[in-house]
Amino acid sequence: MSHYARLIAEKYGLGDEYANTIFCTAPMHDIGKIGIPDAILLKPGKLDAEEWKVMHRHPTMGAEIIGIHDNELLQMAYTIALTHHERWDGRGYPRGLKGEDIPVEGRIVAIADVFDALISVRPYKPAFTVEDSVAMMVAETGRHFDPTLMVAFEAALPEILRIKEIYADEHGALTDTEFQIKEIYAGKSR
Repeated sequence: MSHYARLIAEKYGLGDEYANTIFCTAPMHDIGKIGIPDAILLKPGKLDAEEWKVMHRHPTMGAEIIGIHDNELLQMAYTIALTHHERWDGRGYPRGLKGEDIPVEGRIVAIADVFDALISVRPYKPAFTVEDSVAMMVAETGRHFDPTLMVAFEAALPEILRIKEIYADEHGALTDTEFQIKEIYAGKSR
């Protein structure tokens, strides 16, 4: 997911330094889930209203875990943890931020996170195809997602799909793909 966020940031024109910072901080987006009971996180069915209330606390818990710091990486990690479930139309959580009031790193990670969730198996759902996932996300452009960032996501999609294949479960553990990762960072697979 952090690779997806990096690619979206690059296509959006935020520069290599910003893209690398979001790559390093995006993995902390769900750190607040350590405060959510496993019975909710791993529930095979839909969450009820009370369970959703608990689940909706994870962005705030994540921001509290990270804390406020002067360090650029920790600042961005805090912001991402807190804002990755905000929605472009203001119907997200925990603050109900709308449009550009949502920090760009939160908007980017929202796209990367939803795409990753849609194409992945979860306890409550099977993986959707890439085509269906992209179609669902495009349908939510302007509601859930920033329209200009969705353009960047779609431009990055061929590279995102290469990353998806590199990290696919059938390729084995992360250490098994170390040579592929090194090629990406050397610019050979980009």
